[in-house]
Amino acid sequence: MILDVIVKKSDDGFTAEIPSLKGCESWAHDEDTVLNKILDLASFYLKINKDKFKLDKARKHSNVTVYKLVFQKASI
Repeated sequence: MILDVIVKKSDDGFTAEIPSLKGCESWAHDEDTVLNKILDLASFYLKINKDKFKLDKARKHSNVTVYKLVFQKASI
């Protein structure tokens, strides 16, 4: 499964969100911290260990960077 992670830089820090997971948003002073926080939230929402995630930078345009969160959803 692949989800978009959108990171926006603003005057006071960075925000990250995963639009397909309602309410999965985070803020931090730097990009590395906001990415760690959003991965923690995604792990909680999806009930998947954070170590199973792979994060790839897809594209950057001005103050917005889009990452692809890649993981294998376990079958029940």
